[in-house]
Amino acid sequence: MSDQDPQPDSPVTTGGAAAEPVHERLEARSFRVGDGTEVRRLLPQRRLRTVGAWCFADHYGPDDVIDAEGMQVPPHPHAGLQTVSWLLEGEIVHRDSLGSLQRVGPRELSLMTSGRGISHSEESPADRPPILYGVQLWVALPEAARHGEASYEHHTALPVVAHGALTATVVLGEHGAARSPGTTFSRLVGLDVHVDGDGALPLEPDFEHAAFVLDGEAVVDGDKVGVGDLVHLGRGREEVLLSGEDARVMVLGGEPLGEQLVLWWNFVCRSGEEVAQAREDWESGDRFGTVVGYPGPRLPAPPLGPARLLPRS
Repeated sequence: MSDQDPQPDSPVTTGGAAAEPVHERLEARSFRVGDGTEVRRLLPQRRLRTVGAWCFADHYGPDDVIDAEGMQVPPHPHAGLQTVSWLLEGEIVHRDSLGSLQRVGPRELSLMTSGRGISHSEESPADRPPILYGVQLWVALPEAARHGEASYEHHTALPVVAHGALTATVVLGEHGAARSPGTTFSRLVGLDVHVDGDGALPLEPDFEHAAFVLDGEAVVDGDKVGVGDLVHLGRGREEVLLSGEDARVMVLGGEPLGEQLVLWWNFVCRSGEEVAQAREDWESGDRFGTVVGYPGPRLPAPPLGPARLLPRS
């Protein structure tokens, strides 16, 4: 998915991580895109740019798409990152410049690695289910992987680990002995946790973690939160306490990347000059390839404003 904020930030740097456990509740930034779909931006925020290598999280829906177009994201570029599409309800069709054409449903991992550059589109199929509800996540690629070849993966069988009242689907990365089949380039974890009672979710103490509610309402580390709030947990935790009744919580974690990132629109770079070059390559070059089959024009890049470089967090 493209960053559809109609006024994307100027390039901002991000780096560093909490060195110890913290508890900070952050409210998502909301905006409307397309035909009025509400998107809740949980990452990045001014006070929390990344969680490990996770650098972007949008939560959208549930939306009734029977009498609307649903998701219609025209072809657009990505560089320096992986996109993780995770649906709670509904279906989307993924197309990319590698020639991939994949229909994706709930609890199926749609994972695209951009490497140096790729373009893709996402749309609701004509025979779509009535509700669209999901989350879009990005993972920043480390220096050693960000200039590599692009790829696309679709996985329908993901490991599930039970911890009493908690049932965790390993969307990406590792959780204890369980490992998602999705390719990773840094140590991280992404969990979709079904919460139906009280339980303790084991965590990797070397990772920085954050959690947000996907559906329902849950108590995270003693804090009652609903959809639209993220709880930053910091590092050094061996577990987090979760409770709720038929709720779902996304837990993201990862080893600090240790690299300063520059994020703008759909690019994760290392300098403002790289951002400007990527934008120029999308507007006039062939670096990102061509998406075939999407019923409409590709997405133009927004204007690039002056750089606003923020200090490390």
